[in-house]
Amino acid sequence: MKAITITTEVKKPMQKVWECFTLPKHITQWNFASPDWACPNATNDLKPGGKFSWRMEAKDGSMGFDFSGTYSEIYPYRLLKYTIEDGREVSVKFEESNGTVIVTETFEPENQNDLERQRQGWQAILDNFKIYAEKVA
Repeated sequence: MKAITITTEVKKPMQKVWECFTLPKHITQWNFASPDWACPNATNDLKPGGKFSWRMEAKDGSMGFDFSGTYSEIYPYRLLKYTIEDGREVSVKFEESNGTVIVTETFEPENQNDLERQRQGWQAILDNFKIYAEKVA
Protein backbone atom coordinates (compact mmCIF):
# COMPACT_ATOMS: atom_id res chain seq x y z
CA MET A 1 0.00 0.00 0.00
CA LYS A 2 1.25 3.49 -0.83
CA ALA A 3 2.57 5.68 2.00
CA ILE A 4 0.64 8.79 3.04
CA THR A 5 2.39 12.15 3.47
CA ILE A 6 1.08 15.12 5.45
CA THR A 7 2.72 18.45 6.24
CA THR A 8 2.42 21.69 8.16
CA GLU A 9 4.44 24.89 8.63
CA VAL A 10 5.15 26.13 12.15
CA LYS A 11 6.13 29.76 12.63
CA LYS A 12 8.64 29.12 15.42
CA PRO A 13 12.39 28.47 15.59
CA MET A 14 13.60 24.90 15.01
CA GLN A 15 14.65 24.30 18.63
CA LYS A 16 11.17 25.15 19.94
CA VAL A 17 9.45 23.04 17.26
CA TRP A 18 11.70 20.06 18.06
CA GLU A 19 11.05 20.38 21.80
CA CYS A 20 7.28 20.61 21.30
CA PHE A 21 7.35 17.52 19.09
CA THR A 22 9.57 15.36 21.30
CA LEU A 23 9.17 16.28 24.98
CA PRO A 24 6.37 14.43 26.82
CA LYS A 25 5.22 17.58 28.65
CA HIS A 26 4.42 19.07 25.24
CA ILE A 27 3.21 15.89 23.47
CA THR A 28 0.34 15.57 25.97
CA GLN A 29 -0.86 19.06 24.96
CA TRP A 30 -1.35 18.41 21.24
CA ASN A 31 -1.39 14.69 20.43
CA PHE A 32 -5.06 14.14 19.60
CA ALA A 33 -7.22 14.69 16.52
CA SER A 34 -10.21 16.56 18.00
CA PRO A 35 -11.19 18.57 21.09
CA ASP A 36 -13.16 15.65 22.55
CA TRP A 37 -9.95 13.59 22.81
CA ALA A 38 -6.89 13.99 25.03
CA CYS A 39 -3.39 12.63 25.51
CA PRO A 40 -3.21 12.11 29.30
CA ASN A 41 0.34 10.74 29.32
CA ALA A 42 3.37 10.26 27.11
CA THR A 43 6.77 8.65 27.47
CA ASN A 44 9.52 9.21 24.94
CA ASP A 45 13.02 7.66 25.02
CA LEU A 46 14.46 9.71 22.18
CA LYS A 47 17.33 7.56 20.90
CA PRO A 48 17.78 4.84 18.28
CA GLY A 49 16.21 1.72 19.79
CA GLY A 50 14.33 3.90 22.30
CA LYS A 51 10.63 3.33 22.81
CA PHE A 52 7.76 5.80 23.00
CA SER A 53 4.16 5.46 24.13
CA TRP A 54 1.47 8.13 23.90
CA ARG A 55 -1.94 7.47 25.44
CA MET A 56 -4.83 8.82 23.40
CA GLU A 57 -8.37 8.62 24.73
CA ALA A 58 -11.81 10.13 24.40
CA LYS A 59 -12.50 12.65 27.18
CA ASP A 60 -15.78 10.88 27.97
CA GLY A 61 -13.87 7.64 28.65
CA SER A 62 -15.66 5.72 25.90
CA MET A 63 -12.47 4.57 24.16
CA GLY A 64 -8.71 4.95 24.08
CA PHE A 65 -5.48 3.38 22.90
CA ASP A 66 -1.72 3.59 23.25
CA PHE A 67 0.20 4.80 20.20
CA SER A 68 3.63 3.27 20.67
CA GLY A 69 6.71 2.14 18.84
CA THR A 70 10.49 2.14 18.60
CA TYR A 71 12.83 4.70 17.06
CA SER A 72 15.15 3.46 14.31
CA GLU A 73 16.84 6.75 13.38
CA ILE A 74 17.14 10.15 15.07
CA TYR A 75 18.89 13.16 13.59
CA PRO A 76 18.12 16.02 16.00
CA TYR A 77 16.36 18.98 14.38
CA ARG A 78 16.16 17.07 11.05
CA LEU A 79 14.59 13.61 11.11
CA LEU A 80 12.81 11.00 13.21
CA LYS A 81 12.14 7.49 11.95
CA TYR A 82 10.22 4.92 13.94
CA THR A 83 8.27 1.70 13.67
CA ILE A 84 4.81 1.60 15.22
CA GLU A 85 4.01 -1.51 17.30
CA ASP A 86 2.01 -2.97 14.40
CA GLY A 87 5.11 -2.86 12.15
CA ARG A 88 4.30 0.22 10.07
CA GLU A 89 7.12 2.68 9.33
CA VAL A 90 6.88 6.43 9.96
CA SER A 91 9.29 9.27 9.18
CA VAL A 92 9.06 12.87 10.36
CA LYS A 93 11.22 15.44 8.60
CA PHE A 94 11.93 18.94 9.95
CA GLU A 95 13.14 21.67 7.54
CA GLU A 96 13.76 25.29 8.51
CA SER A 97 13.00 27.97 5.94
CA ASN A 98 12.54 31.74 6.41
CA GLY A 99 11.68 31.60 10.11
CA THR A 100 9.30 28.65 9.82
CA VAL A 101 9.76 24.94 10.22
CA ILE A 102 8.15 22.63 7.70
CA VAL A 103 7.17 19.35 9.36
CA THR A 104 6.51 16.48 6.95
CA GLU A 105 5.23 13.12 8.18
CA THR A 106 5.15 10.06 5.95
CA PHE A 107 3.50 6.90 7.24
CA GLU A 108 2.43 3.50 6.00
CA PRO A 109 -1.37 3.19 6.22
CA GLU A 110 -3.17 0.47 8.13
CA ASN A 111 -5.84 -1.74 6.61
CA GLN A 112 -8.87 -0.91 8.82
CA ASN A 113 -9.72 2.64 7.71
CA ASP A 114 -9.79 4.11 4.23
CA LEU A 115 -6.76 6.15 3.16
CA GLU A 116 -8.50 9.53 3.21
CA ARG A 117 -9.76 9.00 6.75
CA GLN A 118 -6.23 8.10 7.87
CA ARG A 119 -4.80 11.17 6.10
CA GLN A 120 -7.42 13.40 7.76
CA GLY A 121 -6.80 11.94 11.24
CA TRP A 122 -3.03 12.27 11.10
CA GLN A 123 -3.34 15.76 9.55
CA ALA A 124 -5.70 16.85 12.36
CA ILE A 125 -3.11 15.80 14.95
CA LEU A 126 -0.36 17.62 13.03
CA ASP A 127 -2.61 20.71 12.82
CA ASN A 128 -3.07 20.54 16.62
CA PHE A 129 0.72 20.37 16.93
CA LYS A 130 1.11 23.53 14.84
CA ILE A 131 -1.48 25.44 16.89
CA TYR A 132 0.13 24.38 20.17
CA ALA A 133 3.74 24.98 19.07
CA GLU A 134 2.95 28.46 17.80
CA LYS A 135 1.31 29.37 21.14
CA VAL A 136 4.22 28.22 23.32
CA ALA A 137 6.67 31.02 24.11
